[in-house]
Amino acid sequence: MEKGTKKENGVVMNEQVKKEKWFVMPDTYIIVAVIVLVMAILTWIVPPGSYDYQEVDVNGRMRTIAIDGTFHYLDKSEANPTGFLDYFKALYMGCVDAANIIFVIFTCAGTFGILVKTGAFHAGIGSVLKKMGNKDVMLVPILMSIFALGGSMFGMLSEFYGFIPLIVGLGVAMGYDAMYGFGIIILGEFIGFMGATLNPYTVGVSQAIAGVPIYSATGFRAFCLVCFISVSSVYVILYGKKIKKNPELSVVYGEKSIHEFNREDLDKYKMDGKAILIMMDVLVTLGFLMYGMINLGWSYGELCGLFLIMSMVAAVIDGWSPNRWVDEFIAGVKTVLWGGILTGIAKAIVIVMQDAHIMDTIIYGLSSSLNNLPSMLSAQTMLLAQTILNFFIPSGSGQAAATMPIMAPLADMVGVSRQVACLAFQFGDGLSNLVWPTGTCVIVCGIGGISLQNWWKWFLPLAGILLAMQAVFIAVAIFMGL
Repeated sequence: MEKGTKKENGVVMNEQVKKEKWFVMPDTYIIVAVIVLVMAILTWIVPPGSYDYQEVDVNGRMRTIAIDGTFHYLDKSEANPTGFLDYFKALYMGCVDAANIIFVIFTCAGTFGILVKTGAFHAGIGSVLKKMGNKDVMLVPILMSIFALGGSMFGMLSEFYGFIPLIVGLGVAMGYDAMYGFGIIILGEFIGFMGATLNPYTVGVSQAIAGVPIYSATGFRAFCLVCFISVSSVYVILYGKKIKKNPELSVVYGEKSIHEFNREDLDKYKMDGKAILIMMDVLVTLGFLMYGMINLGWSYGELCGLFLIMSMVAAVIDGWSPNRWVDEFIAGVKTVLWGGILTGIAKAIVIVMQDAHIMDTIIYGLSSSLNNLPSMLSAQTMLLAQTILNFFIPSGSGQAAATMPIMAPLADMVGVSRQVACLAFQFGDGLSNLVWPTGTCVIVCGIGGISLQNWWKWFLPLAGILLAMQAVFIAVAIFMGL
């Protein structure tokens, strides 16, 4: 071994810190806090404004939507720019507002920490890898397609949160890294959402508001989805081949994953009766959860409740005492404490904008940029505008309700069909969910134990490719007369 290096846990590390580096990427907390600060400064620059809103029945559910042509600037007395103390207060209010999401992250981590400690996951993953042999690369398109179909057809995102620790651990056990497994499930979920075919929260809401026949042009969107998944699968597979050849090229090299499985240790665990019962406990619980969220309107409360029950049942099967269950649950929560708090801090970005009444002003400004542009350029600008707006309105159905009443008639004015306007919304909302820290990007990174910096470093090249594909598909849709 060369002088100046040492070996820890099988990883060669440099003893000497490279002080000559002129730039060090700041911590994720600092990045998000700076974004909150930028928003706070904008509240002193961007004038407050608002649309008038009305309650409208959209596919059997009452939604508050903006009324096109009603935007007006608010009186200066109604302005509420963010002051010095308000900035720090917003960080607190963000955590309060995101409490439901934070506790989902904590519950997922605590629950799956317990399930891992039972050894059932080790046994299950070991069995899968033995059966796959050298063909484990086929798991990438298979798993990604399964998760994508859930997002594309039913709008499933949070329903899959419970699978994140398992798939991340699978990526490590297969000899790759945590990012490999994380990419499989997260790309699958969110690209399915982006290439939605029957998603009721994006396609259903946007088409209903725009006056487009519900679920029309499904075939074209299905074609787009297949293309998106194919490219993303290749991206993950090529990354996997690269880091297997040279592990130092991993974006998480030297970092221990909180969901890590060592492949050498898998042989110690056997798929005995206990392991089978625990895996059945997991599958039954996740099945109930998916059914309830799709058909019964369940949300995060039921998700957390079911996960607590699932972990308790697993502990009983494995013969644990109540005290051990508590100890292991808390130990699991500690691993994602940073992610939970980060979710709350990111929520402060939206809190600042809402309190200052600048969100509608931003929507108005972006939509006005489409005026007097050629139809093709207007459609591409609409895609860009929806991508940017998702930073400010991270909810898919919320963004549809806020923007489609404005974008749909604007599309008529610039010579773009309302179907294309819906497609631009769907693409812009879906892809940027994986980039903007105001949305679910921070949540899934917290559950997966992946830092936001590492995720951006890994994903942004693919994001550029997917954005280019979106622009091409928008152009094709216009030529096809959709």
